[in-house]
Amino acid sequence: MLASTPVARSKTAALSRGIDAISKGYRSYCCGTVSAAKAEQLANKLHERHAIGATPAQRLVRKKHGKANALLVMYWPLGAEQVEWLMLFTVGLLDSSEHLRDVADKHRLEWLCYELVRYPVRGAASWTWRRSKIEMAEHYIMLDQSLAKRHHDAVESHLARIANQPGFHGVREQSWALCQYARQHGYKGDLPHIFYVQKISHGDRLALQPTKFT
Repeated sequence: MLASTPVARSKTAALSRGIDAISKGYRSYCCGTVSAAKAEQLANKLHERHAIGATPAQRLVRKKHGKANALLVMYWPLGAEQVEWLMLFTVGLLDSSEHLRDVADKHRLEWLCYELVRYPVRGAASWTWRRSKIEMAEHYIMLDQSLAKRHHDAVESHLARIANQPGFHGVREQSWALCQYARQHGYKGDLPHIFYVQKISHGDRLALQPTKFT
C-alpha cells in the first residue's frame, strides 16, 4: 500500500481532521505555513522524519516500540499560494526532534483563525473549535454599527456569513450568541439556521514517497 496523507481543501475538513486526531490521543503539536510550490516536498520530508503516512498496523508497531505516532493536517485550498499545516503527535519517542506544545497547555492551540477548547459532554470532556476573542469582538462591533444605523439588510447578511462558518460546537454557541445579540438590539428579521458539522472526508489523498518503518 502506497503511503499517503489527506489534503483538506476546506477549513471545515482541516479542522475536523484536527479534532478527530486530538480525540484519539494526538495531543502534542507544531504548525506553520509553506508555499504551495513546496508543500509536497514538506509532506515527504515529514513522512521521512515522522512516518505521517504510516498504516494503522505500522502505527501499532511504533506504539509497541515506544515511538510517537504523527499525522499531518494540511489546509490547501485549490489555487492557494500558501498552505497551512498542523502536525499532531501521540506520546512516545520522536524519530526526529521537534519543538512541540501540548494542546492542553494554558496557551491554547490556535489554527486557521480558530482556537481549541474543551467542553463537557455527559460528564466527560470533549474538544471543539471556537472563534478567537478578537474575532468575536469584531463581529459585535460590525453588528453594533449596522444596528445603530438600522441597516437590517447588512445585519441579515452578516448573520448569514456567521452561520456559514464551520459548525463546531464552540462556533455554533458563539453564532447563536451573536444572533441573540442582534435580536436584543432591534433586529426583527429572520435568524439564520446554524448548521452542525457533518461527518466529511478529510480531503484528497496526497501520495508520499516510500520510507522504512521501524
